[in-house]
Amino acid sequence: MIPYNKPFLTGKETTYIEEAVASGKISGDGIFTKRCQQLLQEKYGFKKCLLTSSCTDALEMAALLANIQPGDEVIAPSYTFVSSVNPFVLRGAVIQFCDSRADHPGIDEHKIEQLITSKTKAIVVTHYAGIACDMDLIMDIAKRYTLVVVEDAAHAIDSFYKGRPLGSLGHSSAFSFHETKNIIAGEGGMIVLNDAALVERAEIIREKGTNRSKFFRGEVDKYGWVDVGSSFLPSDITAAFLYAQLENVEQIQSRRKQIWNHYFTALLPMQNEGLLQLPQLPEYATNNGHIFYMICKTPDERDALIAYLQQNGILAIFHYLPLHMSAFYASKYKGSSLPMAEKYADQLVRLPLFYTLTENEQLYIIDKVNAFYAYK
Repeated sequence: MIPYNKPFLTGKETTYIEEAVASGKISGDGIFTKRCQQLLQEKYGFKKCLLTSSCTDALEMAALLANIQPGDEVIAPSYTFVSSVNPFVLRGAVIQFCDSRADHPGIDEHKIEQLITSKTKAIVVTHYAGIACDMDLIMDIAKRYTLVVVEDAAHAIDSFYKGRPLGSLGHSSAFSFHETKNIIAGEGGMIVLNDAALVERAEIIREKGTNRSKFFRGEVDKYGWVDVGSSFLPSDITAAFLYAQLENVEQIQSRRKQIWNHYFTALLPMQNEGLLQLPQLPEYATNNGHIFYMICKTPDERDALIAYLQQNGILAIFHYLPLHMSAFYASKYKGSSLPMAEKYADQLVRLPLFYTLTENEQLYIIDKVNAFYAYK
């Protein structure tokens, strides 16, 4: 069976883990945590990076930093992972779900403004498959209505919007280093603060609501409990693994994009024949090779394709179920139907994409997709 995903190791992960252990400090904010944060800030120009135990943790920090209170409304896509909205629900927010674009699973930027009310506090956007939302339009809306923008950049490492790195455009952003992502640490995440006014409080929230970070920098003579917070720091062992990955980001990205481009070129004739739909890349966005997906014509066709590929030793999978229709939120949702989110949930299929996918394996996958559609 060709798996959907296979974690890639650069070869230095265990070496750096041993170095972290030998340092005598393997809890949070050790030498490798600092190295990772500095590397990311220098490479992408992020104002402040703080590693977290997961992308979910980073989004929980973002919800706290946005001062979300019970009854506040947060606009977010329905076609996304639950972590995009759950941190805001935990703070008591009501989620106003927005539909996806007709040409891409990301949020339909032109439908955001109509969801804004006097209770709206924030907009959460997910850069699905590492392909940027129209951030100029979103930030303009946010500025006019004085709203906070949080980028869920879980898919979006090393992807860009008009030359600017995703994650650098909203007030804050969250990245994932889960084993299914391009750059991995097993589990792990990062919050990026693009508003300098958020940095000091972010450090406090991340350190269980204490000013411990200021104490270790010698800025206060003792530390104590000064705000709400939780334990969001990853172990330095996690950061050591991550650092080995970040050192090789160009190599990893080059290979993933090569695989993505091969899929697109090989399957394009089927799109031209109207048999399926391939990803569309807006002119302002780049592709980071995170996900290669196809849109089938019907739910039955999608299910049959997945079954056919599995019968032939290929694990292809669907993706999100719409959050507005979920068992948890359906009874709370008072908005209109979201047909595009439902379409992607019913008709999208993802093909295997990982660093060590061989050329022969990819040719085999392409051949079986062709065979399913009997395309010659």
